[in-house]
Order: sequence, then structure tokens, then C-alpha cells
Amino acid sequence: MRNRAVWLFRRLEGLFAVYKPPGVHWKLVRDSLENNLLKGINSALPLEPRQEVKFLPESRDGSGGSTELIVTRVPALANHPLVTGPQFRKLRVGVGHRLDAFSSGVLVLGVGKGNKMLTDLYNSHTTRDYTVEGELGLATEDFSHTGRLIERTTYDHITQDNLDRVLAMIQGANQKALITYSNIDQRSQQAYELAAKGSLHPQGNSPPILTGLRCLRFKPPHFTLEMQCVNETQSFLRRVVHEVGLELRSTAVCTGVRRTRDGPFTLQAALTHKHWTLPEVTEASEEDRP
Repeated sequence: MRNRAVWLFRRLEGLFAVYKPPGVHWKLVRDSLENNLLKGINSALPLEPRQEVKFLPESRDGSGGSTELIVTRVPALANHPLVTGPQFRKLRVGVGHRLDAFSSGVLVLGVGKGNKMLTDLYNSHTTRDYTVEGELGLATEDFSHTGRLIERTTYDHITQDNLDRVLAMIQGANQKALITYSNIDQRSQQAYELAAKGSLHPQGNSPPILTGLRCLRFKPPHFTLEMQCVNETQSFLRRVVHEVGLELRSTAVCTGVRRTRDGPFTLQAALTHKHWTLPEVTEASEEDRP
């Protein structure tokens, strides 16, 4: 029934997370989800058109002589979905903190009133986690492994202790920036307690800030970093990898960026492509509905 389609449409309220694969633009992810959801809603419409009563002439003896009017039911084709088209043609699917085509991982979207919740999530200054892959000995124009190569350098002198010291230095500089943009007196007890709890966050607009940075794997020339950030872009993360290489008296390019957490949404909660269906998106958005 058409009422079921309306019911399915109204159930789509809230936030949910999907896994965006690398090499795919976030707009394509959003459009694919919107199409899948609309197909799921409109498939609830009846395949058979409603019936209407008509008086049709019928021969009494079958020889084409006298006729009489017979009451019968015939399909009302004017109201058939194949004639009128789908009942629902537009569904607003909003996208939270975006990922560029180079990156992969958790992408949060909203449907219905979830679009307002996306704005609240964006303004809450929640941190996001990333796993970032790097390769030593190369430098490119855009700091990624796909950019135009401009330099090759040696990296045999680099140890994990060297890398850890550089990461600690970069994190320390970002921690000072975080305190500065939080508008809290750096010498106050409040600043110390908030920093110890990890509850500091910038007020208003601020540049990208790293709230956490550590090495997960070091196997030259390849290494893997874990980053916690606020107000970041993926270009900023690639630049961090480049700066790490320079501080190590070498060069480095970023070979991969994967977001593993966006606020309360983790990889475990992100729907993979085969699960971008109406039932599973509805269930996921209901679970994260406040």
C-alpha cells in the first residue's frame, strides 16, 4: 500500500555511518545511498493498480446481437506506478565531515531531522581518528604518493626512536595551540585538569589541530601513524607526513588515509557498500537517534 511507503519514508530519521572506499568521491557515496533508499521506499508501492467499477457492454448470446451492460472491475491504469512514476523522488541525505577521494573510512550521513543533527555534530568540535600510511625517501608536489615526484632522499639513518621524538615534538606544539584556541589561561588549574582529561577543544574557528599522534608501525621505508584531530582536512594530514619526513632530515609522502572514528561513530558501526539498503540504514539511524 502507498501508506506503507509513507511509513517507511518517515522512519528515515537520524544519523548513520558508512564506509567510504578510497578512490570514490563522497558525492557518489551520497547519491548511491539516496538512490538505494528511494528504490527501497518506492518498492513498497503495490505492483497491481487499484480496481475501479465500470459498466461494459456484453453480447447476450455471443452472436453480436443484442447487448447488455455488465458491472465489472477493471484496473485503473491512470494510477499505476508505471504511469505516475515513483511516489518519492527526492530524499535529502546530508554529509558530515567529508572525506576526499584519496581517503577512506568512516563517513557520517544524516536523513530527515538527522541533517540538523549533523550541524550539531559539526559544531561540537568532536575529535576524529585516522590511520595514516607514509613512505620515506620521496617528495611530491601534493605530499601524496600519486603526486608529481620532485625529490628522492635517503632514509637509512632514521630509527623508530628518531621518529617517536619527532612525533612527540609535533604533538607538543599542537597541544600548545589547542590550549591557545580553547581561550583558557594556560597557567590555570582548569587548563591543567582539562588537558589531563583530554577535554580541551578549540572555541570557534581554529586551524587544524592534532590532539594525539603516535607511531603504530615502523618498517622503513614504510610507517603507519595514528592521529587524533579536530578541524582537520585530509590535505592537512598529508602535510603532517611531509613535515615528519623533513624533521627526520629526509622526505616522506602519504600513501593512505583512513578515518577510523568520527565522534561516536567507529569503523565497526560503518555500513559497507553491500549494506547500503533501506532496512539496514533505517536500523542504523534508529540506533543512533537520541
